[in-house]
Amino acid sequence: MATLDVAAGRLGGGAGARSGALSRNARTVAMVWERELIRFRRSQARIITGLAQPLLFLVVLGAGLSKFIGSRGAAGVSYQQYLLPGVIAMSVLFSSLFSAISIVWDREFGFLREMLVAPVSRTALVLGKAVGGGTVSILQGIVLLVAAPFVGVHLTFLNVAEMIGLLMALAFGLVSFGIVVASRIQRIESFQVVMSLVVNPMLFLSGAIFPLQRLPGWLGVAVKVNPATYGVDPIRRVILGDKGALTIGGGIVPIWAEVLIVLAMGTAMLALAVRSFRRTE
Repeated sequence: MATLDVAAGRLGGGAGARSGALSRNARTVAMVWERELIRFRRSQARIITGLAQPLLFLVVLGAGLSKFIGSRGAAGVSYQQYLLPGVIAMSVLFSSLFSAISIVWDREFGFLREMLVAPVSRTALVLGKAVGGGTVSILQGIVLLVAAPFVGVHLTFLNVAEMIGLLMALAFGLVSFGIVVASRIQRIESFQVVMSLVVNPMLFLSGAIFPLQRLPGWLGVAVKVNPATYGVDPIRRVILGDKGALTIGGGIVPIWAEVLIVLAMGTAMLALAVRSFRRTE
């Protein structure tokens, strides 16, 4: 009987320890998430630029090129209508990747070291950063929906709900990638340079700015190997339909397959980020 009591105590203690660790890590995710939201709310310049740049593309670039491209070259719609999903995805892309700059900032000022020596899981810290950055990115993308009626795009509740889900998947993949990059960079200036070199090719090779039809062969290959393409294309198809959808081998890529590609990239990047943080001294 004594042996059974001891064994039961050990099992109860183990279960209690696991429950305590799970609760502690959940609180860590929530606190890091809240900290990212507070940081974003206090950065008015980041809010303004995050909205101004996509709107500048939509209004200026869209109006300037719409007559040259025409509806036939823009998947059967006006170029500004074609550009709307692209600028929404652009807002998420920029915000997601640059949200990881907070990691470099925390490293420079010593706060990251304090978090890493805390008795919490590195996975919880990375998840908190990913959820916080993703939330900010999604909010910025949703705000841009107000431009839809001004370019002749009519959205339903189902369209908006589906697009929010797709924005969540895209933000998850891109924030995870940004965290991987930030985990290996020591200074803010270096992070900005590296991200500038990463963001522009991902944006212009994703189909966010120009239609994917009749591209040169090498450019078509570059578009198809760009993971951001599989985040931009389903957003456009939810808003505008399957006209001008991404095709591989003559067939349209299913939306579910594109979502799986983005989620797989995000999961792989998140695992790599956790591993990078475990090696951080």
